[in-house]
Amino acid sequence: DTYGGWGAHGGGAFSGKDPTKVDRSAAYICRQMAKSVVNSGLSARCLVQLSYAIGVAKPLSLFVETYGSEKGSLSVDDITNVLKIEFDC
Repeated sequence: DTYGGWGAHGGGAFSGKDPTKVDRSAAYICRQMAKSVVNSGLSARCLVQLSYAIGVAKPLSLFVETYGSEKGSLSVDDITNVLKIEFDC
């Protein structure tokens, strides 16, 4: 359930879980965010972490790790800001 075991997650499986459960849906959007960073050429590797609180619509935090593989002039902070804008979080 966790994309080959490379990406971190909170435990438990996603299959069969209600898609409204934040651990499943957030894992999927984190994967999409990381893929968009790599596919757009901003870095060679990327891991995205979101944290949520019950009753709060948007994430409390967004953490991006590129393992030093950024390409071009954008820093990890710049990439994080791009993701906040593009994914409305």
